[in-house]
Amino acid sequence: MELAGPPVAEAVYAELRAQLEKLPFVPHLRVVRLGEDPASVSYVRLKDRQAKKLGLSSQVDVFPESMRQEELLEHIRRLNADPEVDGILVQSPTPRHVDFNRVLETIDPDKDVDGLTPTNAGRLWMGLEALESCTPAGIMRLLKHYGVSPAGKEVVIVNRSNLVGKPLAAMMLRENATVTLAHSKTQELPSITRRAEILVTAVGRASFITPEMVRPGAVVVDVSVNRVGQNEAGRDILVGDCAPGVAEVASALTPVPGGVGPMTVAMLLANTVKAAMRRRGKY
Repeated sequence: MELAGPPVAEAVYAELRAQLEKLPFVPHLRVVRLGEDPASVSYVRLKDRQAKKLGLSSQVDVFPESMRQEELLEHIRRLNADPEVDGILVQSPTPRHVDFNRVLETIDPDKDVDGLTPTNAGRLWMGLEALESCTPAGIMRLLKHYGVSPAGKEVVIVNRSNLVGKPLAAMMLRENATVTLAHSKTQELPSITRRAEILVTAVGRASFITPEMVRPGAVVVDVSVNRVGQNEAGRDILVGDCAPGVAEVASALTPVPGGVGPMTVAMLLANTVKAAMRRRGKY
């Protein structure tokens, strides 16, 4: 079975449109981007376009890559104080001279639509209400849509980042899964991934997960998008972490592209609406 993201994302958007019709205001998303990194430019354009298509107010603040860290933090503080701004997202990766953790610590947790501030990350792990990290939240919604319950299952996540692995582990634990976080230093990794009834990979290396590493019948969620060249038309060839043969072993697999990616954007916009409603006393 293919765990396609677009139908699930569209279901999320339908729910959000129904919510937006009842609101006497339009939620406002502010995205901050430093520099002209092609991937960041593309991602930000996609988020901005989808926000406006949904009916949200969205603005992208673009600054030079050389912008001083304190100038960036001061801009974030102004957005924190602006009552018209409901959601703030600083596109990562930021330039090397910018401490992204300082950026996250500066963003108002009530406007943290990326779900990455220490406050929201901590609330998630404590089982409290929070704005949740978008990619893991999208994975959970994707699995629910296709009737895959983590309850009682062994889940292996090959990633330990603050963006994917750690928040996803908290969400899986909340759903009563037994969770293993694996990573580049994990010994005997194939023996661990073969235990997984649900295997999530976000390594960023094409063909890293081979069929021999997958338990027959497992559900596999491939988060990574890896560029492995260009086709004759000059377009990037995109693949995930899974080698082609994984589809023959797994019972279900997310495609790349068209799997988790659309869900990340959908959950960002869901967080924006949620943040706006909470801030304005409507949630």
